[in-house]
Amino acid sequence: MKRASIKDIARIAGVSVATVSYVLNRKEGQRISEDTQKKIFEIAETINYTPNKIAISLQNNKSKLLGLIVADISNDFYSSIARSLEDRALKLGYTLIIGSSDENAEKFEKLIDLFSQQQVDGMIVAPVAGSENILQKLLNKNYPLVTIDRYLKGINAPGVILNNREIAESTTSYLLEKDFDEMIYLGYDTKLPHLLDRRAGFETSIVDSGKKVNARYIAVGLENIMEEIQSKLKLFLGKNPKNTALYFSSNKLAVAGLAYLVKNNIKVPEQVSVLAFDETEAYRLFPSEITFVKQPLEEMADEAIKLLDIQINQYSSTAKKITLTGELIIKNSIK
Repeated sequence: MKRASIKDIARIAGVSVATVSYVLNRKEGQRISEDTQKKIFEIAETINYTPNKIAISLQNNKSKLLGLIVADISNDFYSSIARSLEDRALKLGYTLIIGSSDENAEKFEKLIDLFSQQQVDGMIVAPVAGSENILQKLLNKNYPLVTIDRYLKGINAPGVILNNREIAESTTSYLLEKDFDEMIYLGYDTKLPHLLDRRAGFETSIVDSGKKVNARYIAVGLENIMEEIQSKLKLFLGKNPKNTALYFSSNKLAVAGLAYLVKNNIKVPEQVSVLAFDETEAYRLFPSEITFVKQPLEEMADEAIKLLDIQINQYSSTAKKITLTGELIIKNSIK
């Protein structure tokens, strides 16, 4: 069967091919009546017209491809945000291709190069430590780019992030109201600013409270997380912890820590209370429902796609940054 074309629509509607093109591509500046526009859309639907994407790409010099680089696609946070980004990209006619850097700057750079070879129209990236030069090169070329979830100091790129420090301060204040004798912050040994912001919020809240609470810190590397968390919790908690709160700065750390608590029959929240950043399906495997900081994933995806689409279509390299607010979802893991 012959594929329906805009020439067919023009013939049936009794208008020029140019008029049909303007209407279907929603181009502005043309005085085309609402009745004519409605007629064209109805005919297009009736004859099952679908645009030739290859022809459009050649005409507009755009691939309608977007690149997404996340830190770890196996993490529920990134897989969820990737799905939200994909849905929103499709609504605007883009196809999303995804890569996972595994927190490795060299792999991150290879993905940037790969996506460039694929002639993607723009990229959304979760930057890794040590990727400053890579991103700056893209910005110097006015390449459409948006950072998501993270930012790097000295890199003035459009981005969407969470108010990490503020939400860490407010959630720590919530814990302080419970009068724990000891509060342990579990984070990464990292230079990533958004994670350092979370720790700074925890520290600031405790200092400003003036309360006498024993605040301690556990920092682990990005590899062997399960082993490191469990060995350090064994050292910090002992066999019979009491009136202690654990503040996990990511869902991955929380899952490792919770596994240790279950294995050693340490009761939550009777002996140890738990608060974690980000949700994950894995929390459902534990006896207690976990209190966590919920990030606005759908809103983050919306804003990121909008920022990128503006750059692609308006050739704007504005360094607009959007900061969103997280929400504390209180469950029964805190005494």
